[in-house]
Amino acid sequence: MSTHITAEHGQIAPIVLFPGDPLRAKWIAETFLEDAVLYSETRGMLGFTGTWNGHRVSVQGSGMGQPSMAIYATELFKDYDVQTIVRVGSCGALTERLAVRDIIIANGACTDSGINRVRFNGLDYAPVADFSLLRAAVEASEEMTLDAAVHVGLLFSSDQFYSTRPELTEPFVAHGALGVEMETSGLYTLAAYYGRRALSICTVSDHIVTGAETTAQEREQTFGDMIEIALRAATS
Repeated sequence: MSTHITAEHGQIAPIVLFPGDPLRAKWIAETFLEDAVLYSETRGMLGFTGTWNGHRVSVQGSGMGQPSMAIYATELFKDYDVQTIVRVGSCGALTERLAVRDIIIANGACTDSGINRVRFNGLDYAPVADFSLLRAAVEASEEMTLDAAVHVGLLFSSDQFYSTRPELTEPFVAHGALGVEMETSGLYTLAAYYGRRALSICTVSDHIVTGAETTAQEREQTFGDMIEIALRAATS
């Protein structure tokens, strides 16, 4: 068992879907996986393993923010030999090009976090998605009939949910950032370090520009298109 995930070796699949919300992890397991078994509920951060179309798949909550996410991603990679993590999260739209419930497949991530500055001694690192997963996710989205649009582009991973300096995102939007969330930059960095595959797919839950938003229950239980894309990509 690792420090924060109380699973025995072999209980976690090589492929992990990675929502921030542990209740979304429960919903994913109950809705998409067959014979899902709870392997960990330490600190309320639920993890399940089941099968999807014959593939073993796990779902593990990560919490909010890069520090929490990094704990679980590190233990999944290092202690459980997970090969593929696909974050399935929510994000805020930063541009009117997007609408609520649109999906962003993140090819890379910008950040205001100090985590990578410490890791790289003040130098800039460009955290990017695994290309095979990125390509598979785009192809999966093109094969599906979706109610919302799918965008490929940058996410901005912020350390603050309630930012006191919203104007700081403006240069990132001017350089192509589509949405803001709190985990992707750190996930892509850790995957690169451990030589594993990672991808973030996020559904727009609220709109920073227009003020449109979804409810907490909708964020937890109605982002099924994103999950379908993630499962198809991860198991392709």
